[in-house]
Amino acid sequence: QVQLMESGGGSVQAGGSLKLSCVASGFIPIKYCQAWFRQVPGKEREMVAQLTRDGSTTFADSVKGRFTFSQDNAENTLYLTMNNLKPEDTAVYYCARDKGGPLSDACSPSYVYWGPGIQVTVSS
Repeated sequence: QVQLMESGGGSVQAGGSLKLSCVASGFIPIKYCQAWFRQVPGKEREMVAQLTRDGSTTFADSVKGRFTFSQDNAENTLYLTMNNLKPEDTAVYYCARDKGGPLSDACSPSYVYWGPGIQVTVSS
């Protein structure tokens, strides 16, 4: 049974930092695109950051220069370090994986595996 589980969320003041973790379990050992999304009530879910199969990263303009990826392959854990947080970063954050594929494949247009989400609240 495949599973993604986020942790590390919480409440911080503007300018603070949080490090989200996403632990993957039950996945077959192929290459996946991985991403962090966030959603605010009443708004569509948006992609915050994406890590492609070959290790390339892309970030939403709103978080560039503030959010970074890291991973621990031995622990099947993906991290999102969020610095200089702003009140507009307040959302439920989700980690996700696509269906997987060869290293040379582009990321799937949709992500099929999702964690349950974790709340991040930034106060001014």
